[in-house]
Amino acid sequence: MKTKKQDYSHLSPKQPIGIFDSGVGGLTVAKEIKRLLPHEDLIYFGDTKHLPYGEKSREAIIEYSTKITNFLLQQNCKAIVIACNTATANALNEVMHSVEGKVPVIDVINPVAEKVSYEIHNNVGVIATKATVNSGLYKKSIRKHNKWIKVDELATPLLVPAIEEGFKNHPITHAIIYNYLSNSKLKNIETLILGCTHYPLLIDEIKQYYGNRVRVIDSPNIVANHLKIILDKYNLLNDQNPHPNYHFYLSDLTKNFEKISKKFFGKTIDLELKVL
Repeated sequence: MKTKKQDYSHLSPKQPIGIFDSGVGGLTVAKEIKRLLPHEDLIYFGDTKHLPYGEKSREAIIEYSTKITNFLLQQNCKAIVIACNTATANALNEVMHSVEGKVPVIDVINPVAEKVSYEIHNNVGVIATKATVNSGLYKKSIRKHNKWIKVDELATPLLVPAIEEGFKNHPITHAIIYNYLSNSKLKNIETLILGCTHYPLLIDEIKQYYGNRVRVIDSPNIVANHLKIILDKYNLLNDQNPHPNYHFYLSDLTKNFEKISKKFFGKTIDLELKVL
């Protein structure tokens, strides 16, 4: 989607960064943003009422994503981070249209695809939700930069519900991971992209399956670095805020979200129910 040269002179470094996902997965991105940009205020929207997005229609994903984007704009956010691969794959253009160039929009697919395509990778595997795999966006984005890379995508729909139910380091997730990663589609890969922001919560178990045979890409770190570059480019980095505020809105309050968010951000965070 082509856009005009951006002018963000109306924005202030003091404004918060808006982040959204279908549930707890985007917290992996938010955590990296917090680590890399420790003075930034963050507003997070977890659409826990509608998860998992990967099983929803494209039209539904667009509706949820644009509503949340408009809400984050109302909260005076200076940037929108789509911390959800499924929302990126199905609603990025619509989110950009909704924003109308008012703030930068950072997604979780294009920065990762670009970085992978310029490094030494020959056979790349992607595990993601059905909706992300069906979009083919990872393959398109990687091969746009490097047409020689072989990309194999595999839908892994059971992982998000398992994570949202809190089955980390559990025989259930071990069995699901083994079943998916042993699929013949991923047989010859050298690199694996975790194409859902939930999946880094299982990164240790995934690495354990592969040993040192396959490189697993740290997508949240790549996205957070890309956000930092964008904010720095437009003089929107906040380095004058010693006590940043982290506010979390959820469309349905869940115990697992509360548990993981407090683990990542401390016990003093604000969790607020917000149905759009």
